[in-house]
Amino acid sequence: MDDGTPLSLGLILLSAIALFIGTGYITLDTALSWTHHFDSSLTYPNQSIGLYVLYQLAPLVFLVLFFLLETYLVLRVLGERKPMLYLIAAVILFAIGQIFEYVISIYICNGTSGKINGALFETLFTLLSVVMLWVFWSSITEDDWPMPVTEGAYT
Repeated sequence: MDDGTPLSLGLILLSAIALFIGTGYITLDTALSWTHHFDSSLTYPNQSIGLYVLYQLAPLVFLVLFFLLETYLVLRVLGERKPMLYLIAAVILFAIGQIFEYVISIYICNGTSGKINGALFETLFTLLSVVMLWVFWSSITEDDWPMPVTEGAYT
């Protein structure tokens, strides 16, 4: 299946809609107690297992699956090694961002009297991770885009 085909775009859209509806339902039912199924999360210790799975565990599983599939593609199908450096760098940068968000954030917040927290650095490292994913993608694809070459275009 090629990128950008109606089938590939449709599968992405359908999976996004399914996650949006599932997460939206659990969120609204937890907050508004429509079915009273998630009322136990409203009392101490305020833990909503459904939201935890959809907001934390599912994306982590998807990221690990993406890494494994891309590793297989690069090492087995393409027979390359250098793009793996970019992919591993993206994983490391993402992990550093998550460490800032979940571990170091409280110390930054306390040290600055609540003026900033780890979200600033988490966002920066996530951005750098996405940049490394683009570099990875660019290194495994061929540049076959139509690029007009004209002299004096910027005069």
